[in-house]
Amino acid sequence: MHNFLEKLFGWCYLILQKIHFGDTLSSYLSLLVNLIVLCICAFIIFVFFRTILVSLFTLIAKKTKTNFDDLLVSNNTARYIAYLIPFLFIYKSVPVILEHYVYWEAMFGKVVGVYIILLSLWIIRSVLNAIKDYLKDVPKFSDKPIDSYIQVIMIVLWIYGVGIIISKIFDIDKSTLLGTLGAISAIVILIFRDTILGFVASVQVSLNDMVRIGDWITFDKYGADGDVIEINLATVKVRNFDNTTTTIPTYSLISDSFRNWRGMLDSDGRRIKRHILVKSNSVRFLTDSELENLKKIQLIAEYIETKQHEITKYNQTHHIDKSELINGRNMTNFGLFRKYITSYLEHHAGLNKNMTLLCRQLQPTAQGIPLEIYCFSKDQRFIPYEYIMADIFDHVIASISYFDLELYEMPSNKNLEN
Repeated sequence: MHNFLEKLFGWCYLILQKIHFGDTLSSYLSLLVNLIVLCICAFIIFVFFRTILVSLFTLIAKKTKTNFDDLLVSNNTARYIAYLIPFLFIYKSVPVILEHYVYWEAMFGKVVGVYIILLSLWIIRSVLNAIKDYLKDVPKFSDKPIDSYIQVIMIVLWIYGVGIIISKIFDIDKSTLLGTLGAISAIVILIFRDTILGFVASVQVSLNDMVRIGDWITFDKYGADGDVIEINLATVKVRNFDNTTTTIPTYSLISDSFRNWRGMLDSDGRRIKRHILVKSNSVRFLTDSELENLKKIQLIAEYIETKQHEITKYNQTHHIDKSELINGRNMTNFGLFRKYITSYLEHHAGLNKNMTLLCRQLQPTAQGIPLEIYCFSKDQRFIPYEYIMADIFDHVIASISYFDLELYEMPSNKNLEN
């Protein structure tokens, strides 16, 4: 290679000497011609390899089934390599052209060397970006924080590359440079504090499987309530349900509390836990005539018949005086309503019967007696879930009057006037 370069750039000086140009003039003129030749050769090499490499990468991308080579093309890997080759040619040519100009040879050699290092880093970055894009389409890795790992690798490479550039420019030995960097490690840690914390958080989030891309999370501190669309070294991006985007520092996922709804979405049902308030003064015992009328409600007709027979037998056995309803055992409108709602839930097609399902009475409050429905919908999706819950409470509110019960609600100005 060296002999070829000497022939390529040495002919001009020999010709000028033969036609009796002075040594100094011959040297400067040959330098000028050689620089022009170098630029022309570098341009030709660039155009040639760019055409060859881009065409070759595109052809391979079309022929193969995998899309990794397509991603290499879209990330301009071939173009960066095409830029690198002429600079390698220039780097080898500079010592030959500037053989008699030691100072300028050192200067140009350092500049070209620095640019080669930067181009090499850009090539590696384009390949890593292609790997990142490829892994995101692989189901096994689609929910992993690939961005964080790629960024960590690039940070390490950039630090290493900058170290080589510094040692090359200032002619510093690499071991000396490493010692100097060790001495200022505290400053480096301070500068890259968020990056280091983000890296540690990314590793913990990945190893503990705390958050995946696509998870629905709620983070009240940052006002986030939506799907995770990106996890990188410094931030986690959440697309909220109102189509806004919230950016959360990655290390906050391990330092603060947040809610991940993945477990619910992966389970067999989504919990419905909501109550209504029943006026306490509307709760009372039921007479036999009222019970006969309530037997028309199919869901509890059999229950009333069985319970009525059981209570009558008990009261007769214990000689209970039924001239007053309070004596002995009795059914209440509230208890019967709870039984009706439980039966209604058991027959509802949208609920998972294999999970907890109940209608219960909670601690009475100043506003009335809470009647809570606790069950799980089969469909965990937001819209179907809300529809099922609304359907249940529409029925609860509409049916409460059949049991002569009343819902509590704050009186309006019109009620107060009356």
